[in-house]
Amino acid sequence: MNSVLLTVDLTKAVADEAIENNHCVVVAYHPIIFRGLKALTLADSQQQSLLRLALEGISVYSPHTAVDAAPGGVGDWLADIITGTLSEPEPATKTATETAKPALDTDSSDGGPSEPVDDPFLEKDVDQKTPKQKVKRMSLARTYSRPTYPEPTELEQTDLAPSSASHKRTVIHPIIGVDAFPNAGMGRLVTFSHPQPLTHLIERIARGVGNPKGFPVAIPQKRQVEDIQIKTCAICAGSGGSVLKDVEADLFFTGELSHHEALAATERGASVVTLFHSNTERGFLHSVLREKLTGVLKQEWEKVRAEVKREGVRGDGWEEALDDEGVLVEVSERDRDPFGIVILQSDQVGKPIGRGKG
Repeated sequence: MNSVLLTVDLTKAVADEAIENNHCVVVAYHPIIFRGLKALTLADSQQQSLLRLALEGISVYSPHTAVDAAPGGVGDWLADIITGTLSEPEPATKTATETAKPALDTDSSDGGPSEPVDDPFLEKDVDQKTPKQKVKRMSLARTYSRPTYPEPTELEQTDLAPSSASHKRTVIHPIIGVDAFPNAGMGRLVTFSHPQPLTHLIERIARGVGNPKGFPVAIPQKRQVEDIQIKTCAICAGSGGSVLKDVEADLFFTGELSHHEALAATERGASVVTLFHSNTERGFLHSVLREKLTGVLKQEWEKVRAEVKREGVRGDGWEEALDDEGVLVEVSERDRDPFGIVILQSDQVGKPIGRGKG
């Protein structure tokens, strides 16, 4: 079968998937080799995956920055998300505004508050064996979910329509001298004709990248998310620090920024949305690259089959290969970002769990 497996990272799990499903090629967005190698060894986990794939006759190709910079590539896909239109009216997305109050264990026999649960991290007086302060911290005896990740099924079909918001899109770092691709380059800067509520952009991002259970947002202190309006948004897939450096924008949308880069942005009055590095890239494989690559490969395979048949079948295996008209491009089901989100499972944030009645 003529099949290709798309992935962001070529991990052991993805290599297993490619071998189990007899794929011919793995297109790994991130290069598994970043520097020249003098040797390949099974002692290195990444090189081990390469050697296993080579032994099975499976090729690996990594496009990375070419896909980032290309018109219609990852940068434009992210810009399409930030300017997209939801199928229903933009929601009145809100964040919690009430200040969390100190938690007491209300699970007592009379229904009233009981004594605070003993907290091992609360400093105590050595002589009296009592807390120095009456307000207790939240109990650590709470239950969290397993790490959650954006759902692949959500990535395949989002409910974002093409933009209805008037905007201008420019390349932050254009690639000069490539006449066939005048809009190629790294990073995108979106300028809206009319300011957009940050809450609406957060909702568009969530819908466009697979509805993650949460993601980091940084805003200036003393400001509320509901009050922030965005006129300009600087965009970069993956790690945006170098591409977005010295760019002036109201919002920075990227996979990751360092602590100091994010802090510098909020101190200037800007906001930041990050998704973890590869969550700004993986959805592109599902919603754009798979369909485009399938179309190109079908055309190219038809040309190859016609040419070889004209010249006559050559070598063992060609006849069987030429009989296969199909081309299959799949996205890995095992590829995911290293980071997931754990969700507090209590029904009331701040209420200690684990102290039952009786």
